[in-house]
Amino acid sequence: MLYREFGKTGWSVSTIGMGTWNIGNQWGEIDEDTALATVHSAFDNGVNLFDTAEAYGIPQGLSEERLGKALQGIRDRAYIVTKIGSWGRRTDEGLPKNVDTIRLCLQASLFRLKTDWADAVLCHEGDIEDPTVYLEAFEGLKQQGYLRAYGISTNKFEVIKQFNIAGNCSIVELDYSLLNPKAEAKILPYCIEHNIAVLVRGPLAQGLLSGKYAADTVFTDTIRGKWHKNADKQAKLDRDIAAVTALSANLPPDTTMATTALRYVISHPAQPVAIPGAKSPQQAALNAQAGDRILADIDRTALLQSLKEPEAVS
Repeated sequence: MLYREFGKTGWSVSTIGMGTWNIGNQWGEIDEDTALATVHSAFDNGVNLFDTAEAYGIPQGLSEERLGKALQGIRDRAYIVTKIGSWGRRTDEGLPKNVDTIRLCLQASLFRLKTDWADAVLCHEGDIEDPTVYLEAFEGLKQQGYLRAYGISTNKFEVIKQFNIAGNCSIVELDYSLLNPKAEAKILPYCIEHNIAVLVRGPLAQGLLSGKYAADTVFTDTIRGKWHKNADKQAKLDRDIAAVTALSANLPPDTTMATTALRYVISHPAQPVAIPGAKSPQQAALNAQAGDRILADIDRTALLQSLKEPEAVS
């Protein structure tokens, strides 16, 4: 596993982290023993950064609970990033969006995570127009020692700039992959300029870049089932699967589509940390193995071009 400095935090983090959305039953049922073993497998294979959120899990918060259990005894050797902004979803009643609510939400997250502090907390409202309440709450919590760094999860450039208005945004989490390289235009260069650490959710495009799906695949989980919702979404899914299938067929025999996709992400000059999810110890180990090297710029360019023009590699 390669490690890198995580923006202005100065932390040495693994190039591959682990996203824990999957271990909370929203991507299909997974028993607790398997969930904990999956986290342990990631850690044993060099992963030291774990991403979660108060909103993850059925019931909500289950991912935090399971991650907290799994990290008992090794908490001081792992970085935990969680997210806040799931207003009222647990009770279907609106919660006031104020500093006190954010503080209470973090205390609840820390309880579920079985820890006294979070290494980083992110605003989970990706379309927020005025982040003042988060900035005030996060700064206060940082001063009190409940968190070490903070940032935002969003793919909107203007939102990032607003959240960093005082230069205190340490981390941006965004959706970025071979199938969705839009962040390369503005967001990633901005993060380089301001020394903001980058966390990448969806580096495998919610599984599409694993290379294991065919044109007739039907997704039944609550997340990806939406891809079959209408003709436009289905058409995009069909195009994505066709492009990935064509690229997969032309990869060297000693690599996989998933490994290639993860290496594409971590090889950007912004030095992102990819946080793919996993539902088994074997999957977590395979994800981690992708973090042992990065790709040359020419290789990244060729991969992206191949997906844009799949007929060129058929």
